[in-house]
Amino acid sequence: MTKVIIVYSSLTGNTEEMSEVIERGIQEAGVEVVRKDVFDASANELLTYDGIILGAYTWGDGELPDDFLDFYDDMYSLDLNGKKAAVFGSGDTSYEHYCGAVDLLEQKLKELGAAIVHESLKFEYNATDSELAQGKEIGKAVAGLVCSSS
Repeated sequence: MTKVIIVYSSLTGNTEEMSEVIERGIQEAGVEVVRKDVFDASANELLTYDGIILGAYTWGDGELPDDFLDFYDDMYSLDLNGKKAAVFGSGDTSYEHYCGAVDLLEQKLKELGAAIVHESLKFEYNATDSELAQGKEIGKAVAGLVCSSS
């Protein structure tokens, strides 16, 4: 069966809210989805899913949050060829590297061979209704593409 995993990190609840919206998009597409806080996930789990969606808020001036660092470091040896992926996250436009954590995660997925199937979704603080709708579309896009390649 086709499966998608969402791994996210959220400090204030904004990134978690988006992960829930993306999860609903995947469910509406009829695909099995597991959503986990990064504390409850291991990088090796990514190998058992057809689709991977990572979400993180940006800390400081474009960095991954501390709670995502171990997961990110553990990804370095994974072979994600054939996996469909997308990234989302929140940030603050007052910093030079707006949503830098999103860029870091997207680059890492590409380096490991995953195909980024939807433009990364970056939003400031609370997502707008339009951005939430885009989140749902990310879920549907990943779900649709993993179904068509299975």
